[in-house]
Amino acid sequence: MKYDSELLCCLYLKLLFIFFFYSFEHGSVLTQSRELYKLSRKSRAPFDMPAAEVQALYEQQGYLSALPILSPEELQSARDAFAELERKHGEDYTAYSLHNIHMEYEWARGLAKHPRLLQVVTAALGPDVILLDSRFICKYPVSNKQQNNDVIAYNQSGNSCEEKKEGSANEEKDSLPFVAWHQDMKYWGFDGGPVLSVWLALDDSLEDNGALQVIPGSHHSGLLPHHQSKRSGNMLSVNQEIPEELVETEKAVLCPLLAGQMSIHDGLLVHASDPNTSSRRRCGYVLRYVPTCTYPIQDPERPRTFPATLLVNGVDKYNHFSKQNSTL
Repeated sequence: MKYDSELLCCLYLKLLFIFFFYSFEHGSVLTQSRELYKLSRKSRAPFDMPAAEVQALYEQQGYLSALPILSPEELQSARDAFAELERKHGEDYTAYSLHNIHMEYEWARGLAKHPRLLQVVTAALGPDVILLDSRFICKYPVSNKQQNNDVIAYNQSGNSCEEKKEGSANEEKDSLPFVAWHQDMKYWGFDGGPVLSVWLALDDSLEDNGALQVIPGSHHSGLLPHHQSKRSGNMLSVNQEIPEELVETEKAVLCPLLAGQMSIHDGLLVHASDPNTSSRRRCGYVLRYVPTCTYPIQDPERPRTFPATLLVNGVDKYNHFSKQNSTL
């Protein structure tokens, strides 16, 4: 018995030493594990609340996050389908150019019409909803080559890569793909109703791989001015951003997601995401929804057209997108 006690005591001390050593050496990993655990235990409140309460909460803060949508089987199926497109087109293309593929692929259309997803969307927007647009957005991990001192950096402003010298780690981070502080409504030429944006996560979306950041309640300020971004790497197609002095970054909230979860936010909510500095991909399906009362307008400041609209729930008694609208 004494031998067994000494053995157990020795084993306990060894495990304790390993734990503290690992905590010291890999604190970020432990922090990430705790973050993932919290997300996995996050309340499923929007699915248990009356639609009116979900709508009120959404209108108050302008976003909802960590909403579980896909089952493990559905998630794996979506990831497999996306992997096929990666093999077919390559990562340079799938990073941002898979636009409105819900018109071509049944699996992408199925995600856009997923019952649990639409349960939240219709609670926020009402029962009659049109899918306005879809796009896969991927921030791929920094390669080992990029992590060395001699870095081949992403350079949006040039036609070729630029070799960085030793000591330019901060410059390298600044040139990686990111999304500047902006509002989605800046880019959409329509009126008569709100736009709701979805990020449906195919990968875990955490701080180190560039998770969404939002300014809660900022949608109440209306459409803010945007100007050209001076920082290279901005993934926004027109390279715009809200001026720094108008963004209350001290109020920013990170919206981490597990793969299969989604976040939603209002089209006027100020939001952004940092570069992916991890070794993991961060990929999501971005979907834009509007109530059927919304109508397109001619605005030279917002020239976006809507060639792939789709009625996903309810009825469309307005037919504002009738020339474009489909019921696939």
